[in-house]
Amino acid sequence: MPAGGKPTVRSRRLGAALKRLRLNALLDQEHAAEAVACSTAKISRIESGAVSARVGDVRVLLDLYGVEDEAERKLMEKLARDSNKRGWWLNFDAKQSVREILGDFLSLESDATYIRTWQPILIPGLLQTPDYTRALTDASPDVLDDEAADLVIKVRQERRRVFEENGARFAAVIWEPALTGSMPTPAVHREQLAHLIKMAKQPNMTIQVLPLSEWAAARVSPSFVGLSYARETSPEVVILDTVNNCVIMEERDAMTSYAHAFDTLRSAALTPTKSVAFIRKIMDSITIGNEGT
Repeated sequence: MPAGGKPTVRSRRLGAALKRLRLNALLDQEHAAEAVACSTAKISRIESGAVSARVGDVRVLLDLYGVEDEAERKLMEKLARDSNKRGWWLNFDAKQSVREILGDFLSLESDATYIRTWQPILIPGLLQTPDYTRALTDASPDVLDDEAADLVIKVRQERRRVFEENGARFAAVIWEPALTGSMPTPAVHREQLAHLIKMAKQPNMTIQVLPLSEWAAARVSPSFVGLSYARETSPEVVILDTVNNCVIMEERDAMTSYAHAFDTLRSAALTPTKSVAFIRKIMDSITIGNEGT
């Protein structure tokens, strides 16, 4: 049984993947049950994510389904191994918003090997400085006290640490207004832009600016985060923000649409090199002490 007595994101992903592989192999649940010496009811519970599959059983099923790709096998085994693993966000004295609302998103992000994000208004979360994040929390009606604001900042910084430790690839397209729009102070503004330039130098990072004039491309989609796993290049999960929650999408048709949207945005955006020069030009134009900047 997954931790907490209910399906986890990892157990659901593993179960869905095993079901897909079984169907692709044109096998039924009886074949799977016979291979791992269990009941068909257990196979059904594994495929729904209601129970965790043992790593040994996953290996047997992958052999049965003819899965030879080593990256895919390692991903399936990791999902089985980590399905009951305690999420790092549970180490915080977190309120319901982090434990329940963001828990699935943080789990999905932690496992991702490639993260794409399109942000027309804000700096992407993994690229935010603490002072920029503080400004956002101060303006949020859902963050009612300093303790809650501190929690948001700590979680966001830990997200960055986990991301850097995992070495995932990251690609961001940011619309110009998110960079030129007023921030709380010129100092915060300059610091945030300097941080973007620094992060853009990382070998696993690609940051592109979509010029204001490319308004047609900017309209292809609201902000989103696309997550890929193993060798999969197209997004397997897309995260959409709402006012006080996030929506997780996994439908294959939707993934195709968001992959196309991101390709459109990247094609219309400045190259990574020109984007860094553009950000630096904005930063150099900001004068500390000029509160109107």
